[in-house]
Amino acid sequence: MDLSNFREEYLKGQLHRKDLAANPFEQFQTWFDQALKAGIPEPNAFSLATANAQARPSLRTVLLKYFDETGFVFFTNYGSHKARDIEENPQVCMMLPWVMLERQVIIYGKAVKVSRTESLKYFLSRPKDSQLGAWVSQQSSVISGRTLLEMKLMEL
Repeated sequence: MDLSNFREEYLKGQLHRKDLAANPFEQFQTWFDQALKAGIPEPNAFSLATANAQARPSLRTVLLKYFDETGFVFFTNYGSHKARDIEENPQVCMMLPWVMLERQVIIYGKAVKVSRTESLKYFLSRPKDSQLGAWVSQQSSVISGRTLLEMKLMEL
């Protein structure tokens, strides 16, 4: 299938160094606010690229939960595929695809674990059903069927 006809002219704006904030976190906040105002669904969704110790890359979508001058925070199960990759190779790349704004933000860096207190605080802020789902399922692993999850849920 030839997809070359999907090419568009990108005319929504230009980027000039003189228009950028000196602080990259302030610039990110400005762009994030623009994404919110534009009504982009889940503007905090980003693609997270990791690579394991053998340099095998992996990519998935996760949610940015907050950011500040110390970095960008997302949460994952420590037994997940991405957590294992990060344990082996902490260098990651995240990309926020704000296509409606004809903008994408790419951030490279080293992933580090937040404190256990911070992880627990986030976990407890999740809806109850989401918490239960996390307890009974082993993220990134194949399950034999829904019945197995329901049985594990009954054991809680």
